[in-house]
Amino acid sequence: MRVLGIILAGGMGGSIWPLTSKRASAAVPVFGKYRAVDFTLSNMVNSGITKVGILTQYNPRSLMDHLGSGKDWDLDRRRGGLFVLQPYLSSGSDKMGYRGTADAIFQNMTLLRRGDEDYVLIGSGDHIYNMNYSEMMKQHLASGADVTFVVKELDNSYNLSDYGIVEINEDGRIVGFEEKPKDPQTDLASLGIYFMNKHLLMDLLYATVPHGGYDLLLDVLLPNIRRFFFRAYRFGGYWRNVKKGILEYYRTNMSVLDSRVRRELFRSKNKIYTKLKDLPPPKVGATGSVQNSIVADGCIVNGIVRNSILFRSVTVRAGAVIEDSIIFEGSSVEEGAHVICSIVDKDSVVRASKIVRGSREHPLAFEKSSVL
Repeated sequence: MRVLGIILAGGMGGSIWPLTSKRASAAVPVFGKYRAVDFTLSNMVNSGITKVGILTQYNPRSLMDHLGSGKDWDLDRRRGGLFVLQPYLSSGSDKMGYRGTADAIFQNMTLLRRGDEDYVLIGSGDHIYNMNYSEMMKQHLASGADVTFVVKELDNSYNLSDYGIVEINEDGRIVGFEEKPKDPQTDLASLGIYFMNKHLLMDLLYATVPHGGYDLLLDVLLPNIRRFFFRAYRFGGYWRNVKKGILEYYRTNMSVLDSRVRRELFRSKNKIYTKLKDLPPPKVGATGSVQNSIVADGCIVNGIVRNSILFRSVTVRAGAVIEDSIIFEGSSVEEGAHVICSIVDKDSVVRASKIVRGSREHPLAFEKSSVL
């Protein structure tokens, strides 16, 4: 089966500002050395997809630098490979930019039209999960569905009103869909992952986008829910959307300190790949202490780190204390400083004896290159 992968990675991510002040939400760092986009991209590669288009728009530099040629995902290929698709200004248009997810795919129709793939798998670049799509694809073909939505039963750790809620019948057919309802009738949510025939997608886009329908879900798919066979595929594993807010981002990162979450995300046969850097292993000095934390390559710890995540090349000086916090790459926490329940972005400095205190329900977040 020949499948084209499309990753929607152009979102501004305003709900997780200031972490997205200089990067797209798909490029937000997670878990010490990864970016959010690594998960959907790795899932596609692990499922045998060797041609992937990544649709970017807002602040793409950080994302493009991370992806490079796709070598770290084995996508630097002569046939297929990785395509980073940015908006452009053509002679027939007066505006540059994608007006929505459907418009983004429509403006890059050449990628679909010239390829020899039969199917398209569409996912989001800011979702955290480990899934091999092969079983979903097999069930799609066996069922005769036109479009398959990946769905999940959400527990009370999610706010159901932030998600698209799906209603299905006993055959797995989607018979109802509410986008972010105030009073959800079920706990079955769409994960924003769609699988369908490529030519069907092209026909729907040609019939919709030129007439002002720019959103893939609301304008292209949902108006055809009665016309076509839309089927639900249930995913039972760990899944989070880091774009839902600072608190969701914070909780998602802290959840990896749970061995069960780590085991599911990183110790399965489906590896999560990321951009590699040649850095020495972390060093904990004579005055340093690390408890229940993730400390990435290149870190030097001479202070106390508890229940926290340190990204690459973080320096924690003697007398400093970091608790329940996330410190991004290249940052420094100086002597006697205390950082509690906070997110400190890349290349920042927490000055000596400074106290930065948030809470687990209201974590503080500071933008890149801050001096606190």
